[in-house]
Amino acid sequence: MTPRKIQTGIHWVGAIDWDRRLFDDLIPLPDGTSYNAYLIEGSEKTALIDTVDPTMSHVLLNHLDHLGAERIDYVIANHAEQDHSGTLPQILNRYPTAQVVATPKCKGMLADLGLAPPDQVLAVDDGATLSLGGRTLEFIHAPWVHWPETMLTYLREDKILFPCDFFGSHLASTDLYAADEGQVYQAAKRYYAEIMMPFRRIIQKHLKRLESYEIALIAPSHGPMYSRPEFILEAYRDWVLGDPKNVVVLPYISMHGSTRMMVNHLVDALVERGVTVKLFNVAVTDIGELAMALVDAATIVIGSPTVSTGAHPNVVYATYLANALRPKAKFASIIGSYGWGGKMVEQITGLIPNLKVELLDPVIVRGHPTDKDLAALDKLAADIAEKHSTLSLAEE
Repeated sequence: MTPRKIQTGIHWVGAIDWDRRLFDDLIPLPDGTSYNAYLIEGSEKTALIDTVDPTMSHVLLNHLDHLGAERIDYVIANHAEQDHSGTLPQILNRYPTAQVVATPKCKGMLADLGLAPPDQVLAVDDGATLSLGGRTLEFIHAPWVHWPETMLTYLREDKILFPCDFFGSHLASTDLYAADEGQVYQAAKRYYAEIMMPFRRIIQKHLKRLESYEIALIAPSHGPMYSRPEFILEAYRDWVLGDPKNVVVLPYISMHGSTRMMVNHLVDALVERGVTVKLFNVAVTDIGELAMALVDAATIVIGSPTVSTGAHPNVVYATYLANALRPKAKFASIIGSYGWGGKMVEQITGLIPNLKVELLDPVIVRGHPTDKDLAALDKLAADIAEKHSTLSLAEE
């Protein structure tokens, strides 16, 4: 693709990665991604907002050639992670007089990662400004969105927010703006769930701070831009601040059918009581789909057989993931079966210290569930439905 004009003197110069299917060797990318960078020209100075993943450095450099960018005075490093700052060495080689602009913490991280020498990095305070001539950049420190050195950049005169990962989406698209809001909503929710949700409480403060800014356009570093900023701001307010929904998320695995029998019975019992269930067989689940479901759930129920006295390793991984993501769930429980014994409940509960949940009575059975065991599952379903009725729950 060629550079894309946003308005006079402002261009998208990033790269679209249609083929990437895994991020950090962890996060599935079913829709690819983009690495957005933006060139801003003032009457006196020119700034590049972020760079691109080093695998796409040639695309960024070709875009700058296409625009005839003979001089770049500043490279704004909103975030040190390599998918945004990884092409800094090539940019600084081509524009040796350019200054990198970053938070003090980011300055150190860029040096640690071998991306920019400290003497070429200008560390800016929170709220500092930089004039390009007729255009002013304001820097907003936003630590832990999602790394400790992150900042946002606001272009005052044009009312454009460049928030780097904040409000982003892993979505490869030829659309410069979020044209299909349904598709972008799902991609942005997945991105929030996988990357931003662990920092939900910190993000609350940054959302509040942004209320004082007049924002006409949000230009993140992944995915399409938002010409209707309220679309993504409203979504984030719901994900971050909204009440959990009348939803049970149930990740499970079953080796010989016993746990699956329990899962099926519990699902039916919950549905009969008006509770929505989102079921995930973790042997085959896309972890991004599981993460998205955790954004809204009021309750998490973990289902597992016993393997060598503990939970199935796939369930351990799913439990670890839920603990790391820190969703706003209020309740949790465990169901499953065993052959001769074990400490599965103790193991799983020990894996979720970050979840501020009330643990409802687990149902752990020996072998196949009996009528008594199924009655215990009915009671668990009734307890969950009653707990949900006491909450202020958002509509599903």
